[in-house]
Amino acid sequence: MSAQTNSQASIQTSHKPLGRDQLAELVARDIAPGSFVNLGIGQPTLVSNYLKPEQNITLHTENGMLGMGPAAEGDDIDGDLINAGKIPVTELPGASYFHHADSFAIMRGGHLDICVLGAFQVSATGDLANWHTGAPDAIPAVGGAMDLATGAKDVFVMMTLLTREGASKIVEACTYPLTGVGCVTRVYTDKAVFLTGPGGVIVRETFGCTFEELQELVPVPLKPAAAVAP
Repeated sequence: MSAQTNSQASIQTSHKPLGRDQLAELVARDIAPGSFVNLGIGQPTLVSNYLKPEQNITLHTENGMLGMGPAAEGDDIDGDLINAGKIPVTELPGASYFHHADSFAIMRGGHLDICVLGAFQVSATGDLANWHTGAPDAIPAVGGAMDLATGAKDVFVMMTLLTREGASKIVEACTYPLTGVGCVTRVYTDKAVFLTGPGGVIVRETFGCTFEELQELVPVPLKPAAAVAP
């Protein structure tokens, strides 16, 4: 089911904002059983630690692997077995390896159900900016994000809602260079889960704040999920 059809009431489900691991656990729980999923560099990689075997999720990494397991620790670390973020990972039964070009063909060919990416900004209509802030001293790092943003059936974003300066990362229109246009369907932040698309920004649930308090932080009109028809 598309993220945009969720009609769950906009309720406060936590007394405090969520931490990174709590957010990763929530994302993992929301991934449909049997999905093929790519986890982007940074915060999204934590999602792999909370996937349940019964979900039967197949993780893809753009450097050429299907069937990636949780992050490797201790004696399980193999320097030759890493994800796209160079983090040592484990392999699950049935894991396979392939050429980098074949990996990008999987991404570009629409074979991934979900990708989970970080972001600098997400617009009210689901535009994604996550590879460059435009700052003169910033190092552009697009990687495979553009391919994932256009190739995956659903694009989930994990990020803090506010910048260090207190500005919302959900904006009316992105001011940073775009990664993809209208591609983001769901945004997971420490303060709320948002559904994005042509119909605007819908708030599924909030953490540590009310809907009204959230609206004061975000400079775009928000809709509570309860007010949206299924």
